[in-house]
Amino acid sequence: MRIMAQTAMVMALDKCIGCHTCSVTCKQAWTNRAGTEYVWFNNVETRPGQGYPRRYEDQERWKGGWELNSRGKLKLKAGGRLAKLFGIFASPVQPELNDYYEPWTYDYENLINAPAGKDFPVARPKSLITGENMNIRWSANWDDDLGGSERTNRQDPVLQKLRSEAEEKVKADFDNTFMFYLPRICEHCLNPSCMASCPSGAIYKREEDGIVLVDQDRCRGWRQCVTGCPYKKMYFNHRSGKAEKCTFCYPRIEVGIPTVCAETCVGRLRYIGIFLYDADKVTEAASTPNVQDLYEAQLDLMMDPNDPEVVAGARAEGIPEDWIDAARRSPVYAMAKTFRVALPLHPEYRTMPMVWYVPPLSPIVDVLNEQGHDGESADNLFGAIEALRIPVEYLAELFTAGDTDLVTGVLRKLAAMRAYMRDITLGDAPDERIAADVGMTGEQIVAMYRLMAVAKYEERYVIPTAHLEDAHNLEEIGCSLDVEGGPGMGQTGVFGEASGRPTPVAVENFDALQARQRGEDPTGNGNLGGRVNLLNWDGRGTPRGLFPANNNRGAADADAAEGKGAGYDSAEGDGPASDSGGRNRPEPPSSGPGVRP
Repeated sequence: MRIMAQTAMVMALDKCIGCHTCSVTCKQAWTNRAGTEYVWFNNVETRPGQGYPRRYEDQERWKGGWELNSRGKLKLKAGGRLAKLFGIFASPVQPELNDYYEPWTYDYENLINAPAGKDFPVARPKSLITGENMNIRWSANWDDDLGGSERTNRQDPVLQKLRSEAEEKVKADFDNTFMFYLPRICEHCLNPSCMASCPSGAIYKREEDGIVLVDQDRCRGWRQCVTGCPYKKMYFNHRSGKAEKCTFCYPRIEVGIPTVCAETCVGRLRYIGIFLYDADKVTEAASTPNVQDLYEAQLDLMMDPNDPEVVAGARAEGIPEDWIDAARRSPVYAMAKTFRVALPLHPEYRTMPMVWYVPPLSPIVDVLNEQGHDGESADNLFGAIEALRIPVEYLAELFTAGDTDLVTGVLRKLAAMRAYMRDITLGDAPDERIAADVGMTGEQIVAMYRLMAVAKYEERYVIPTAHLEDAHNLEEIGCSLDVEGGPGMGQTGVFGEASGRPTPVAVENFDALQARQRGEDPTGNGNLGGRVNLLNWDGRGTPRGLFPANNNRGAADADAAEGKGAGYDSAEGDGPASDSGGRNRPEPPSSGPGVRP
């Protein structure tokens, strides 16, 4: 048993009003840079609907996540090492720009600089990819509030998995009575397929808290991670040539404050906490043969923080006492394991996702009220759940790999909580039979109600702190990539970055490549001697660092090995082996000290 800690999130979907505040604040904090215009680390989808990118759940097409081979072992759905090797220079199994949307800006400069005339000037939309005029056809939330409509339900991959008679009920009922919002971020999985897909080893899972990040220095832009992620929460920055993803706002988590999306959530639907899990059993759990058993297998990974054996194992692995205490008070553990009302998103992908959801109950109550029934009555609620048309099957396809009994059990617990607490609120004696009907006690119902309905800030976010005194300095967090000369710099107009007339990406990438070849490392990391990146080499001269340094070759080689890296003509780092006009300099002599054979 090897105990590790994992930071996780639970979202109560009954509380989401679809305001997109979480998306906007995340965008402002992390992806407001050129090259990430189409990137939404957090997005809110209307269900039923296509999702973002469009139809990302169709793994028969996108080949994301894991599957079992003939021997019952895990393998990437997109193929193993050999398949990755053959497709390393071309990865067609991934969404195209049209599946996201072509990012655009508006020609605001025309409003300012247009000559005087009889007509009012307009700011036409211009593509941030080509710089040409364009017609806007799609965006991240283009189908917002169209859940259940004829326009979206035919394109929903989840609905297409349901049987034909169920689809008829969807068309009849969803359009009038049912819709809910589904916020999504990176799942920060225990068994991330994006990490296994990366040829460069740039994606890693932090040992201390389980947050999955991308090492920007090691990333080479192969984009295999985009294919490998079944949730399509890996994005390619077309300006920097690197992969980017949700960071779980790790600088904020490190100082004990929640993510930006959670902090700004209007509905207070997000809960953040940690739990302890057995790292040695992750592969075994993900290899569970029956997909409908994956939920229980994932729950079994969550170790009881009150168990002395688990606590001893955590201490043996160096987990601090405040983390163990935070695991005991974790709202994530309580809602997922203790009360069992939170469910993982698409467990059949076998990635062991760490963002869980409490399925919505509100539509049931609304329908009962509209029909003249008491929507909070236990008898009415339980009866409505049992005859809930199609939503239970739909929710089951999202959260339990099609197991409707699990979803029905969760909805019954939520209904019991409403009915039980209504008696208390009205001053009546609580009916213990309501709690017993769902396998709970009245005390557990009250505890669940306190957590889900009236929890305070410190109860919703139980995050162990490292340096709490610095927490408020991070409230206006900036992106870690905004360094001098980095991907967040440049193309800034009067209306923000990338406003006005954009530079086509091909031209921009050429200029950025030239700058990287001739400039210092923008991150200030000077220890890059002896390294070469052939993907960024302009083909001029001999890239120093391509071969290991040999101390027997003389002092010149030693200087080169300690120099500025690939593409530099001398140890002083005076630029690549070409002059300012782009012409090749004379080649070095063919023999002599420091010259390679």
